[in-house]
Amino acid sequence: MILSWKALVLLVILAGVVVMAYIRLAPSDPEDWHIAVATSDPVAFGPCAERIVLAPKGARAACLLALSPSEVLDRLESIALTSPRAQHLAGSVAEGRITWTARSFLLGFPDYITAETSQTQQGTRLDIFARQRFGTSDLGVNAARLKDWLSQL
Repeated sequence: MILSWKALVLLVILAGVVVMAYIRLAPSDPEDWHIAVATSDPVAFGPCAERIVLAPKGARAACLLALSPSEVLDRLESIALTSPRAQHLAGSVAEGRITWTARSFLLGFPDYITAETSQTQQGTRLDIFARQRFGTSDLGVNAARLKDWLSQL
């Protein structure tokens, strides 16, 4: 039996609703997203917001700061938790790594932001990586989020 065009339209709409529900409700497993993000890129003192580079499925930055590792993560936690639709996913200041989830306004697409600090002889090294879960392009959203958060830091 061949479906009528009305039934086909309803099936397409239903499929869209199911996909959007999955994107909105799919659990975020910390095992998958709360991962080491340090790079071997050379870093230097200076504004972190100016050191953002595009990475596959997101953006990252690495810089040195004249704050303690715990101060950096404490400040980032405060900034993240006052950002719209962002919440703590995993990690702690004591661990030296924290991961947050931030969702898009309309469809709730999740992005994951992981910040990691370590003490070096030159100061505190901050590595931060913001990436998307679904799709191939975030249209610069993660780079803009990093720039905003790091400029507030």
